[in-house]
Amino acid sequence: MSDRLRALAASIQRPFRRMRPPQIVVLVFLALVLTGSAILCLPVCSKSAEPTRFLTALFTATSATCVTGLIPVDTGTYWSTFGQVVIILLIQLGGLGFMTVSTIFFLALRRRIGLRQRMVLAQGLGVSSMSGVVRYVRNVILGTFCVEGAGALILFFRFLPEFGAGTALWYGVFHSISAFCNAGFDILADVSYGGSVARYVTDPVVNLTLMALIVIGSLGFSVWGEIRHTRRFSRLSVYARLAILITICLIFGGGALFALLEWNNPGTIGNLTPGGKILASLFQSVTLRTAGFASFNQDALTEASKVLSDLLMFVGGSSGSTAGGVKTVTMGLVILSAVSTMRGRRQVTVFGRSISQEDIANAVSIALLVMGLSLLGAAVITVCDGCSFMNAIYETISALCTVGLTTGITPTLCTASKLILIVFMFFGRVGIMTIGVGFMMGDRAKERVQYAQTKVMIG
Repeated sequence: MSDRLRALAASIQRPFRRMRPPQIVVLVFLALVLTGSAILCLPVCSKSAEPTRFLTALFTATSATCVTGLIPVDTGTYWSTFGQVVIILLIQLGGLGFMTVSTIFFLALRRRIGLRQRMVLAQGLGVSSMSGVVRYVRNVILGTFCVEGAGALILFFRFLPEFGAGTALWYGVFHSISAFCNAGFDILADVSYGGSVARYVTDPVVNLTLMALIVIGSLGFSVWGEIRHTRRFSRLSVYARLAILITICLIFGGGALFALLEWNNPGTIGNLTPGGKILASLFQSVTLRTAGFASFNQDALTEASKVLSDLLMFVGGSSGSTAGGVKTVTMGLVILSAVSTMRGRRQVTVFGRSISQEDIANAVSIALLVMGLSLLGAAVITVCDGCSFMNAIYETISALCTVGLTTGITPTLCTASKLILIVFMFFGRVGIMTIGVGFMMGDRAKERVQYAQTKVMIG
């Protein structure tokens, strides 16, 4: 049996030997999406026992694999238990990365992880070095299952009096994985309450557990690795310190602004107690960091709050995590660069270290690319479906930054708009830079010709 498994592993590896790591990451995610779509089309996956339209299955599989959370049909009421199992498996594979999970398979067979596999793992996990990447993967998998297990246990005891042991256990496991992977899928089927976790808008156990899982998943595996080995903040790397500080500022700053803007809005938090308003505002600030759970109707947000939501979704989580978005440190570098320029400084410095111009240029490029795609997609959706531009931009940023929050227009969109969101979700998860480097840049050598510099007017 072991020889057959080794032969299977070798046959799986063979087609990828001539591909570059970014290409492999993209193609593996695409294969996961298509496989998941095919399975979700089966009658056994729906509660009605009827085949599901391919577009609906494709949208759901893409959203699950890319840990987004946008859905064309309600997960709890439409999909059967088998369909929900397929969805949560896609979320787990998409959150950790298929190559990370496949490493368990190769380690179980005691096969040596070669240089090429290490390159793919590093690319998929968003780490810059291949040194110790296999040990890093082991720690990621162990840490993930420990955190998800703890979250599932807490949610199990919370749901136990309400749903019974079997349902409570399934709800706990599903929502713990969905929260840690920043997917935002839920199976509570509480449509009458407003969907998602709106039923528990003032429940501290559900809210704080989901918030903790979301933050842990979105902070990044490398940051938690540093925290585990280095307890003093000053000894952490510049990247880890930036990621932690920006995350804290976004959570509490965003929560304070939401409370200020929505305090008297009866459509969102206006009818809650002061404590409930603060809890709901903090949860909104956290879930916008690419998680996708909603504790109240997003369409009822004021225009100012929708703009704030767009900004938080745009930033997203940290690199090398289960989260999407432009990433915290990327936006931090853009802001630091702007501040340095306004102060007349050529060099960008932080924590006594200077940031290379290449990193600054990459950060600005990613931010502009995501912003441009979001605006373009929103314009197309506005034309195709006749919805407001504010709701359309909310939808496209949510898809491209793999957030999953919606103002409620997702199920009503036409086929063209849904296809745009599918492409955006895939781009957002796999990484625009990964696709660009892997398929567009190729192996081109560095520029051999340099032209004379010239001056242009700025501003």
